[in-house]
Amino acid sequence: MTEPIPAELARRIKLVILDVDGVLTDGAVHLGQTQSGEVVELKRFDITDGLGVKLLMKAGIHVAIVSGRESAATALRARELGITDCYQDASARKLPLVETLMQRKGATWSEVAYLADDLADLPVLERVGLPAAVANAVAEVRACAVWTTNRQGGHGAVREFAEGLLRARGEWDRLVKEYRDARGS
Repeated sequence: MTEPIPAELARRIKLVILDVDGVLTDGAVHLGQTQSGEVVELKRFDITDGLGVKLLMKAGIHVAIVSGRESAATALRARELGITDCYQDASARKLPLVETLMQRKGATWSEVAYLADDLADLPVLERVGLPAAVANAVAEVRACAVWTTNRQGGHGAVREFAEGLLRARGEWDRLVKEYRDARGS
């Protein structure tokens, strides 16, 4: 079992940044082609991660996506979740994207959490206040992280991270109650 996220660290977080392939997904990319030659790309997203994202937003935490791969499926999922900051760079140069995002949101490095899995994430992960890794992240990312999920990317790791962060802030129970009450009779 992973140790809880330290409360003093969690309370500083204003911005959560999520990688996509290997974090919001299991890293698989399904490619196909229609009869007319149109390329089709599919990715599998865990539905529980979506609720985790929504609860982070409900707590007033800005959630953004930064991916090192351009994908229509990623943009579609971001829109579905209401994530307005979705950055995709095929060169996987994530640091400049994050710096621009932080300037726009008025966030400092200590106020940013980043959930990651692979080597392209290290330049950002090494700077943020709350570097986190999914369970199946590469060794270098796990070594840099102060918190690691028990779940693998694409299998509820984002939800686990969201719950861990919100519990550490003392907001989880309130948010769950509000969510339940909004769906009650």
